[in-house]
This record gives sequence, C-alpha cells and structure tokens, in this order.
Amino acid sequence: MNSKNKSFLSELVRLNIKKEDIETTKGIFSACPDVRLTLENPLVTSDEKRNIIKQIFPKSLERPIINAVKSGIADSLDEIFEAYEDILLEKEGSIKAVVRYVTPLTESQQAELRKFIKEKFNKDDVEIEYRKDPDIIGGFILNAGDVEFDRSFRSSLRSMHTTLKQKAVEAVGTKDGNVKSGDIISILKTEVRDFDVKSGVSETGFITRLGDGIASVHGMNGVMYGELVEFETGIRGIVQNLEDDSVGVVLLGDDHGLTEGSSAVRTGKRAGIGVSSKLLGRVVDALGTPIDGLGQITPEDYFPIEREAPGVIERKSVSVPLQTGILAIDSMFPIGRGQRELIIGDRQTGKTSIAVDTIINQKGQDVICVYVAIGQKSSTVAQVVNTLKKYGAMEYSVVLSASASEPAPFQYIAPYSGTAIAEYFMSKGKDVLIVYDDLSKHAVAYRAMSLLLHRPPGREAYPGDVFYLHSRLLERSSRLDDEHGGGSLTALPIIETLAGDISAYIPTNVISITDGQIFLESELFNSGQRPAVNFGLSVSRVGGAAQTKAMKKAAGNLRIDLAQFKEMEIFTQFSSELDTATAELLEHGHMLTELLKQPLYNPRPHYEQVILLYAAQHGLFRHVKPSEMQEYISELMSYINSYGTDIIAELEENHVLTDELAKRIEHIVSAFEE
Repeated sequence: MNSKNKSFLSELVRLNIKKEDIETTKGIFSACPDVRLTLENPLVTSDEKRNIIKQIFPKSLERPIINAVKSGIADSLDEIFEAYEDILLEKEGSIKAVVRYVTPLTESQQAELRKFIKEKFNKDDVEIEYRKDPDIIGGFILNAGDVEFDRSFRSSLRSMHTTLKQKAVEAVGTKDGNVKSGDIISILKTEVRDFDVKSGVSETGFITRLGDGIASVHGMNGVMYGELVEFETGIRGIVQNLEDDSVGVVLLGDDHGLTEGSSAVRTGKRAGIGVSSKLLGRVVDALGTPIDGLGQITPEDYFPIEREAPGVIERKSVSVPLQTGILAIDSMFPIGRGQRELIIGDRQTGKTSIAVDTIINQKGQDVICVYVAIGQKSSTVAQVVNTLKKYGAMEYSVVLSASASEPAPFQYIAPYSGTAIAEYFMSKGKDVLIVYDDLSKHAVAYRAMSLLLHRPPGREAYPGDVFYLHSRLLERSSRLDDEHGGGSLTALPIIETLAGDISAYIPTNVISITDGQIFLESELFNSGQRPAVNFGLSVSRVGGAAQTKAMKKAAGNLRIDLAQFKEMEIFTQFSSELDTATAELLEHGHMLTELLKQPLYNPRPHYEQVILLYAAQHGLFRHVKPSEMQEYISELMSYINSYGTDIIAELEENHVLTDELAKRIEHIVSAFEE
C-alpha cells in the first residue's frame, strides 16, 4: 500500500466510518462497474463527479471519496476498504490474519497457526486469508492486527547481506587493508548456520495525524510509555500518549518524508542515550551526538533517560560538603553532595554565573560536572564552554545543549539525557554535579508539547503532570551508600522568575521539590552586591550537616548579623544622630557586605573562606574602609599564602578550627597590618 492509500486509510480511521457504509459503497462499485470508470475518466468534470458521489454514496463517505478521486486512487478503493474492515474487525474483538507463502501450508500447519493467533491476540474469532507470494522466496510472512511475523527467506537473506557487508568493512579496516579469505569463509559458515533461526517479529502501526513534531499513530497496541518507535524514513520518536486506539509520539528529528499513512514499528527499547567516559570535555546534543566538531564518541553503555529514583534504603544522609567557592553561599547556605539546591531569580541576576563558578571550583575535587543548557541561545552556550575551557574545567565536565532553535521534544528530553550521563558516572562511584539551566524553559517546552498532544490544559495552560515532570527528574539526585557504589549526584536546577515573583506556579513547584534555594535579587545586583544573594529568602535545608567544622565555627552568627544590619539600616536611614552601639552594628554590617562581594569566575578555596570569615567576625577588619575591602583582602591572602602555609595546610587537612589555630590566624593578620 503506497503513501496515498495509507493516507486515505488513516482518514477513514480518523472519521470512524461505520462498517455498514463501507459495505454499501463496496456494493455500489460491485453492482455498477460503470461508476468507477466514470470517476476515473479524466474527460468527466470535477463537478459532475462530485454530483454523482453525492447522489449515490453514503453521506459519511462523500468527502473521502471526492479526495480519493482527486488523488487518483479511485482504482485502489477496494484494497483500502478491505484494510479498513480489518481494523474494524480488530476493534470488535475479532481478528483477520493474512499469510503470504510460497509452499502451501498443510492442514495441521494451518490448525497450529490458527491456535497460535488465538493465543497470541486472545481472540476467539480468527479469519485467515492465504496468499501465494513467490517474491518472499521461501518461508512465510504472517500479518495479524498491527503485528508482522516475518519468517521469510527474503528477510533472512537481507539480514545476511547486511552482516556480510558490515564484517567486510570491519575486515578492510585492518592494518594491511585486505580481506582475508579465511575470515569471509568463517563469516559465511556462521550466517548459513543461523539462516533458519533469524526472523523478524515486529509490531507496526501507521500515522493518522502529523504536524509540529507530533505524530498520532494507529496500532502498536502493546507499546509502552516512553518507548522508542522507528518510522519508515529512519527517524525515531518517543511514545508520550497512550489512547484507546492510537498513541501520541513526539518526533526526535525532522519529519521530512513522513506523511499520513507512513508506517511505524516498535523497537522494544526505552528511550535512552549512549554513555561513555569519553564524554568528558565534549559538547553533545540531547541525543548524545557530539556537536563540537571533535569526532564521534563510541558508547560504552546505554542508559535510559527516564529511570526510577534510588529508594530510601539505597541512600545515605548528606554530610560531605560540595564547595561552590562562593563565600556568601558556603558560609550561610551550604550545599552537600547529593543535595538539590535551587538557584532562582530574574533574568540577568547572575544565576548561570553561580553555577559556572561552582563547576570551576570543582577542579581537583574529584567531581564530574554536567551542564545542561535548555532553550539557551547557541552563542550563550558557546560562551559558557569557552569559560570552562579557559579555567581548565572542561577536563572533568560534559556540556549538553538543546538550544532555543531546536524542537520542543529535544528541549524536553535534554535534562533527562543529562541525568542519564550523570548517573553513568555515579554508577562508577563518582561524585557528580549537574546543572539544569533552566527548568522554567523546560516547563514551557513541555507545555508546548503537551498542548500539541491534545492533553487538557490546567493552570497557566500547563498540563496537570507538570509537577511530576520536575519531581521525577530531581528525585534522581542522591547520595548512595557504600553497598550501592557510594557515588552521589548533586543537582543545581535554575529557575527564572518574572519581576521577582517566587510564588508563581513553576517556581513554587520546584521550591517544594528541592532542599533549599538561593534567591538572587535584581535590586541587589543593580546596587553592586554580587553575587546578589537575598539572605532572607535563601535557605539550605541541609544546613550545617554539609559544612566543615572549621566553616561552621568561622561563620558563627553571620546570617543573623546581616539580618540585624539590614533591619537597622532601613530603620536608621532617616536618622541623623546614632548611638555608639548602632553605629558599630552598621559599620560591621557594611564591612560584611563588602566581604561577601566576589569577582566573577574567582571562587575562593575553603581555607581562604575560613580565614576571612574568622577575621571579619572577630573585628580584625574593623579599621578597613568598605571601599578598600577588596584590595585589602587580596593583599592579605597573598601575604598568608607566602607566610602562613602551615595554617593553610592544617585547615585543608583537618577542616577543624581549633583555638590554637584561631590565635595563629589573629597573629598573622596582625603581622600583616604592621
């Protein structure tokens, strides 16, 4: 059946034409052969043909038959009606099978075949039609419902041809470039031995509706949600909707060459991505295909993009810190390995910068980083890649990009593909950091895809399962116990807000899923406070469990001090005279605010953070003017790096700030001032 015939058949399925109307139409063609000749006659005008159709055919079939005459397939209507009756039979609980053969089947073979079809499809009423087909060379092909059992010699020969061709190519790839006769004989023996064993069993369907990267496919009754299906042009798609008589498939690529009526076949595989340790340092798309021009990557394994999150029994509590290198975050909102910390704020407030800083800070920390760019401009992704290369971070990083120019399905699967890559490294016992930049664009892509799949819209036109969209993704972040490999997956999802509205639909969803959030404020950013972290609305639900003892002691009451400063600053902004205690509180607050400012792509190591925080909290910076703070800090740390190597070594080795070590810090800071 050609594409035009398939398209006409799909139209009959879509219109749900009754069986009685089909039988009436077939009766008209059978009783009056002149009608078909008239409709096929090019000398008869279109209006005359239309009048004939309206007068004698059932009303439900007027439009389809007019379209068939226009398309020039009037002579194929009998074949199409027969195929449609098979579909109706299947819906009614009966099934029709067609067996193509070369050598006729014996009565016992026919009985066995009937029994097999009844058991396979659980149908009591089975109608079998036998057709002789010399083209299949030998064996037989059974078509029943949307399943094709191919036991023909023709298919086996094709499979042998493909295998021999592939083996020959591999053989030519030897050093001398010659195919050894012994190799060919060995391959031939194997293929001939397996000739009768090789057969194809496939569950098929055909497209009834196509457009905007979505295909509605009739058939494939046994297909699973999330399964890959392959179309006749070679393009693949993921099953997203399971309906009574059709499935909704999102296409992973261009639909060029596909039409209504094009066939699709099940692969039996869940959608997944090829993973390999060679992904490190590379930029790939949502399907794992390299887009950096550095050659192909040979997969070592295949990981499904959708995977069940580890259970509670497999997990271990979060207790090992993942240092971001950003003083404001590591001191007040610490992130642990296995945690999910949301970065949220308006556009152009430094969300991506925090994520990139964190990736740069993992150098030498034995952490693999995966950066997933969703709906970003390609130029923006290129800038991130160049920054990571500049600071030597691409060596332990993978960048996965589904840019704004790509279809919604690619943006939808991108974070799941990135998580599959991260889980591959976690399965090897590695600590992994993954950044989703950003999930608000991911939700928008999913909304577009869902509306095209005709799912009912809900709040803000998002489908009802948009919460599950992100929860099943972020729940995969965890820290595994030693029995299950001991790896960890830390997630930094990014959400973009509009006018600072963190109470919007998607932000509140992701806030409730994650273990805390870092809220970046436009006003703070524009006032020069960078990173523009709002200390009041930001929180880490893991807290001190993800901090070293040294950091916990050095930070002290930093957050409380900043909160008191902000409150007092607002209260006293119109006061002219201040008492000594208030003036000291404001002075201390201004000093802390300046201390927490940090240049871009300049993460601070752990020891530096501890020394600066301890010195600030114990009044060692009291004499420093706020405008000179950054220069003072830079010179102080250069001095300590030269003359305080023993302090640095002890902090990095033990991660504990003892009283004796604290005195040595005070002494070296005083020595620097002198």
